[in-house]
Amino acid sequence: MNTDIRYIFLDLGGTFRVIDEDPAYLAAARAKIAELCGVKTEDPTQWFEDVIDKRYDVYREWALKYMCEAPEEVLWRRWLAYDCDPELIRRNASELCYQYRQTKGRRTVVEGGADTVKELCRRGYTLGIISDLVGRREVDEWLDQDGLRPYFQTVQQSSITYIRKPGPAIYYYAMEEVGAEPENCCYVGDNLNRDIIGAKAVDFGMTVTVQYQKDKPLKLTAENRPDAKVYRFPDLLDIFPKRGQVAVEKLIPPEDGQ
Repeated sequence: MNTDIRYIFLDLGGTFRVIDEDPAYLAAARAKIAELCGVKTEDPTQWFEDVIDKRYDVYREWALKYMCEAPEEVLWRRWLAYDCDPELIRRNASELCYQYRQTKGRRTVVEGGADTVKELCRRGYTLGIISDLVGRREVDEWLDQDGLRPYFQTVQQSSITYIRKPGPAIYYYAMEEVGAEPENCCYVGDNLNRDIIGAKAVDFGMTVTVQYQKDKPLKLTAENRPDAKVYRFPDLLDIFPKRGQVAVEKLIPPEDGQ
């Protein structure tokens, strides 16, 4: 682990943003997808679970195998709605991706997340986002809506780069945009086998995992073991007092099997 950390890159889902699974919100998004696909059904939720969810599982296997995110139109015309009107799907691909994300829940910044990001910037750190997700519009709209865009100097999304973590290239894109060297970078994420393995593959100086569910043990290996973990997002402020420093005495080490 390197203590000269100047750049901090964040994962989004499960790290900086969490999901509220409001049933009515999910149902509305599923109904909208059926409408956008031109599917007439009395039970959009059941149709979504029987068709779209199952097809997405197949797509996800492909995406993880090749560490690739398909373009919006390709995702829907090849994988998810290949039996629907292709011209209709082409026109609606962007909105379909947006609504698909909403079928998983309403995403909000984790408690204390915005203030923590602002304080890290005030302390001199350069921040960025490296995230896997489908759809191009959601993150841009959210950053503008929440007023957080000025705090992130790079935003790398698999939906735009077509590269998924733990593929090293998406990390290199982030470093290149901010002019960072890997030994001065830290990655913060919740998924050991994507976030941490990917950051280690490009020799990041430090990795931190978030473990919001304390009673859920981490399945650690030599390859995915982070340098530290936090139980709350604001705990990052204890670890990073000033650009180029790490408060080693404040680290919570990931214990074996936890």
